[in-house]
Amino acid sequence: MTVLRDWIAHSPFGTATWVDYVDVLLLAWLIYAALMLIRGTRAIRSLLGLGILALIYLGAYLSGLSTVHWLLDHLFVYLILAVLILFQEDIRRALAQAGATFARRGRTSEVNLREEVVQAVFSLAGRRIGAIIAIERTASLSPFLEGTHLIDAAVSTELLQAIFHPSSPIHDGAVVISDGRLAAAGVFFPITVSPDVSKAFGTRHRAAMRVTDETDAICLVVSEERGTVAIVEGGHMIPVADAKELRELLQQELEREVIPESAEVVVA
Repeated sequence: MTVLRDWIAHSPFGTATWVDYVDVLLLAWLIYAALMLIRGTRAIRSLLGLGILALIYLGAYLSGLSTVHWLLDHLFVYLILAVLILFQEDIRRALAQAGATFARRGRTSEVNLREEVVQAVFSLAGRRIGAIIAIERTASLSPFLEGTHLIDAAVSTELLQAIFHPSSPIHDGAVVISDGRLAAAGVFFPITVSPDVSKAFGTRHRAAMRVTDETDAICLVVSEERGTVAIVEGGHMIPVADAKELRELLQQELEREVIPESAEVVVA
């Protein structure tokens, strides 16, 4: 015990004041909040890559690998600048999310929510009415709601059909379902411009690919031209044959553990 007391007395714990503890706790909270804001986005992957490079840098320093240490020492500044430039949109959305206030209301069960969405999708597909349904998990889609029609209503097949009916003035936009409630309509997502995407896909498919590639959201797309349904996750599109298959895929995706990625739904 005497040795332990002597070690504590001469360690930083022995000389630290309450201000130091507050300082450390505040810094830890800021780091945690920043990680929570970028979880599920492309930025988190870059952060992990920078973390690996930092470990290599430290290992090179400790082991005396002077060439590797010198190279990484000169590259880090440019790598950080590159990340800030490449992911400025993700950073902007994260800051917007940090300033947003979310009011969570009574939540519809996930099973009922999925069933309402599945029925709406195949009803629309049968009549060749286009739509996108995206299910948001941890990366927030709230920045896309700026300038849209805020609704905040219970999700139902009838409501989704009414919104996407060609006579509706907002049928071309997206519907966002947040925390089990239909939060907004008339939402427009940016579309992918990748040359690898087939020209057979329209703007709805391209929007679904873009939003699922940049976030951990899941999208359901109804083709107006072909009357088909597809599920999009991570920028990849999977055709769905019937309602049973869609239910199974949705359950599988929504119950799958996402790293590092609450669930909101978006319909376009």
